[in-house]
Amino acid sequence: MDFLPISREDMEKRGWDQVDFTYVIGDAYVDHPSFGPAIISRVLEAAGYRVGIISQPDWKDPCSINVFGEPRLGFLVSAGNMDSMVNHYSVSKKRRSKDFFTPGGVMGKRPDHAIVVYGNLIRRTYKNKPVIIGGIEASLRRMAHYDYWDDCLKRSVLLDSQADILSYGMGERSVVEIADALNSGIPVEEITFVKGTVYKTKTLENLYDHIDLPSYNDLLSDKPNYARSFYIQYCNTDAFSGKCLAEPYPDGIFIVQNPMSPPLSMDEMDRVYALPFMRTYHPVYEKSGGIDAIKEVKFSLISNRGCYGGCNFCALTFHQGRIIQARSHESIISEAKTIIKDPEFKGYIHDVGGPTANFRKPACKKQMKYGVCTNRQCLFPKPCKNLEVDHSDYLDLLRKLRALPGVKKVFIRSGIRFDYVMADPDDTFFREMCEHHISGQLKVAPEHISDNVLKSLGKPENSVYRAFCKKYAAINKKLGKPQYLVPYLMSSHPGSTLKEAIDLAEYLRDNHLSPEQVQDFYPTPSTISTCMYYTGVDPRTMKPIYVEHDPHKKAMQRALIQYKNPKNYELVHEALELAHRTDLIGFDKKCLIHPRNSGDSSFRKKDRIISKKPATQAEKKYGISFDKYDSIQKDAKEKARQNKVRRRK
Repeated sequence: MDFLPISREDMEKRGWDQVDFTYVIGDAYVDHPSFGPAIISRVLEAAGYRVGIISQPDWKDPCSINVFGEPRLGFLVSAGNMDSMVNHYSVSKKRRSKDFFTPGGVMGKRPDHAIVVYGNLIRRTYKNKPVIIGGIEASLRRMAHYDYWDDCLKRSVLLDSQADILSYGMGERSVVEIADALNSGIPVEEITFVKGTVYKTKTLENLYDHIDLPSYNDLLSDKPNYARSFYIQYCNTDAFSGKCLAEPYPDGIFIVQNPMSPPLSMDEMDRVYALPFMRTYHPVYEKSGGIDAIKEVKFSLISNRGCYGGCNFCALTFHQGRIIQARSHESIISEAKTIIKDPEFKGYIHDVGGPTANFRKPACKKQMKYGVCTNRQCLFPKPCKNLEVDHSDYLDLLRKLRALPGVKKVFIRSGIRFDYVMADPDDTFFREMCEHHISGQLKVAPEHISDNVLKSLGKPENSVYRAFCKKYAAINKKLGKPQYLVPYLMSSHPGSTLKEAIDLAEYLRDNHLSPEQVQDFYPTPSTISTCMYYTGVDPRTMKPIYVEHDPHKKAMQRALIQYKNPKNYELVHEALELAHRTDLIGFDKKCLIHPRNSGDSSFRKKDRIISKKPATQAEKKYGISFDKYDSIQKDAKEKARQNKVRRRK
């Protein structure tokens, strides 16, 4: 067992004179099942193909992709585990200072829009060699899409990258089918039959029962057209019920999306995670400081894929799909035993989960036969009457893991759906989660408290979260554990005005919460929320929705969630004035902030001394806070001034 070749020397040590596929990736090479390129390369290896890895090539040098010479079958291209633009930029479009997927965290080792750049880099040398793109960046840009960073509608990445085929979703099935087709001698332009792929063509004669999407030119000319097109795509992301989609472009080109690959069975999932991963980064990076991204996942276990939660700001529907795929207990426990043997393991399994930790099976029986419903969600706005709520399998898995010799604690950190927990009439999982699987605090994602905003987010009503908080507190009190909830909150999501942002601030005030982290809405490709942001309409109803585009007003909404932070004072003050909510500026306990300090240079020396330590000197000497003392002083001075004016008259 060893890493796959990263150099010609490695290739020759294996006795190879040529690789079948050269895999160009935007991350450092980490051979761990939490990293997409590792899974794809190992799956191909298991299918009998020779794969060489070129990690973070110099995109300005065409020779950087010639490490192995010309591959026999083609090039695979992935931007890495993260979208390269999200990796590089914050939501305010400021350059990030660290890349956790690069040796030593150094920024700048991959280009912006990496899929496009790498694809064109290959085409400069290999004009006719098949190029297959995949991974999260390609998957979410497979059709025309809104690009937040350039603030425009862009073509399918398949065209801009000059690639031949795009493998979307997780890709284990489709990449092997593509490899087998190429290996059998089928020209790449004729590989149009693989599920989970997108290809370009000049004829639709061979398509059966497909849907024609609006043309790219129509999308450019009319934003509502894009909203309609996007929702058609959204309703056709299911492997069982989805149809082929055809998007016309100028010069008679069509981008065709085949239906999604069928979900992996439990046996297939087990085989993928049993592949001979090295479970760490390549040793060549050790001298550069290693790869920080491995730290969060090295002692974690992936138990499932997919999510039927249906959050509108999440791209999982487009990438992994809504049908849950799970590994067997035996597979997960076997991996846990491998982790326990690691010399660095301290007895703590950091996580057991996936996109949503407490989903372990499809939402209902019909999904594996007919697919997911196209016109309704499983949990939103209320849990579907057909939803099978059952934590018993997950609970049994957690019990087995925490009973393993050498395991001190098993945590749940990948997130739970609290509405799913509340829909379970049996509190056994809730109780055992609090007793065994939390270390002081549990992170959950209500995102907001305004029902109007929650509706646009695709999240349950705030009453569900309130009930969850109440039950969580009661269970922990009974257990005698002082454990807390850490809510993830989002600002500036479509539908949120200053009014809703202030409502959220008041909720935080009333519940004595001070969030340390806040996520401003990030419009990444292929989500309902991003479609709302670009078009100004909800694609499900085509009704207008409020969208905040102004960066300064977005900053106000963010600041309101952290109104206690002195750095946010000016923004909060401005927001309250703009919203005509100056009743929240004052000294009453219901106020968010105090009025601005006078700054009057006529204050006596002792007043200035008191102002430095209001909690000690002002309260001890006068029995009131400095702010109250300051107010009294101002009133006294104003009365003295008015009396002086009257005496003169």
